[in-house]
Amino acid sequence: MEGNDRDIAEFTMLGHATFHIYELTIPLFVVLWLDAFDISPAVLGTVVAVGYALIGVGALPSGILADRYGSTRLVVVSMLGMGGGFALISLAANVWLLAAALVLWGAAASLYHPAGLSLITRGADKQGTVLAYHGVAGNVGTALGPLVAAIMLTVLDWRVVAALFVIPALVGVAAATRLEFDEAAAMAETTADGDPIAEPAADGSGAGSGTNTDHQPAVDTPTPSLRDRVAAFAAQSRLLFTGSFVLVFAIAMLAGTYYRGVFTFLPDVLAGLAVFEPVEIAGETVNPSQYAYAGLLLIGAVGQYTGGKLSDTRSPERAIIVALAALVVVSILFPIGASAGLTATLAICAALGFFVYMEAPIHQALIGKYVAADVHGLSFGYTYLGVFGIGAAGASIAGIALTYGGMGVLFAILAIFPAVALVIAISLLVLA
Repeated sequence: MEGNDRDIAEFTMLGHATFHIYELTIPLFVVLWLDAFDISPAVLGTVVAVGYALIGVGALPSGILADRYGSTRLVVVSMLGMGGGFALISLAANVWLLAAALVLWGAAASLYHPAGLSLITRGADKQGTVLAYHGVAGNVGTALGPLVAAIMLTVLDWRVVAALFVIPALVGVAAATRLEFDEAAAMAETTADGDPIAEPAADGSGAGSGTNTDHQPAVDTPTPSLRDRVAAFAAQSRLLFTGSFVLVFAIAMLAGTYYRGVFTFLPDVLAGLAVFEPVEIAGETVNPSQYAYAGLLLIGAVGQYTGGKLSDTRSPERAIIVALAALVVVSILFPIGASAGLTATLAICAALGFFVYMEAPIHQALIGKYVAADVHGLSFGYTYLGVFGIGAAGASIAGIALTYGGMGVLFAILAIFPAVALVIAISLLVLA
């Protein structure tokens, strides 16, 4: 991987790692916010859900902005905004300011995935290789963020840790702005004479993209009106939701609700287990539950790799059935395993991390199978809306379940989501 592809890979790896450093570090702070702001899990879960929901709500607008203004500046704004959100979190004097900070973070985070992925598909020649590195960076951020936060929270106040977490965004932006690449290199095909080949525009207007990195229409082609763009968007959306994508979208939405419901309060659940009671080392209080959480996320990287390989060697319909069935079983067994000693607790935590992340690449493969190539971008926009937007309700559901029922009720309710998704996946296999 050389030149333009390498720079695009490095740029998007920085953005993807930054996103995941923050995303799953927030649940570690939830444990401390419950005491700091003296509120119930139900209230805090709803507050956190609003911030997470914006990731999905902003997915479609982010995709539109990336098409119009390019991806580079959106990724940079996303990193700066996420860092700014954590700066505001460190200053939050009450739950209302905390909510405002999470809204800022969520709005900024929503910009990344559509912009970063569209940059890869428009600019990278070896897209598969760049996407592979992009995914690895996300996994590193997923494990590294909570691990670093857990270590710092052992010796520092949570406000100080939140302020220090502005640094990854600043470092990412500083490194990213030193890279130079052509956003539209992969679209700039040429004829034997070296003339650019005009490619159809996404709105169906027939405007050529050529090598124009700003994605402006050719001079002799009229710019589609806003009404035309809205009509094209509506027509593509209707077509998308009249096929099997409806079932694939439902699976992704249910999986996203489960994902957010599990991870928002998982650090709090683990902290309440007898096997993870705090211990004092060299005069400092260490919380083993925080390291168990970080380790669980690290095992999730193995699950994600396994899910991707499984979807290559087996039909994605069969692979998603295996993953969802495993999630149902793990959810039912989690309260039992968590009360059966250290070994059983670590084993059930490892299984949870493995199978939650195993599901993700498989439902992405389903989208590739059931959606026409010319609307992949739109389908991923809707998918992120379902996973991160609608799925954010899982944080509120989990908070209410913990407030009024405890861990057993929490996992019993959460098991419903992969169970319903399993039924849909089986129907998808029958129809295939």
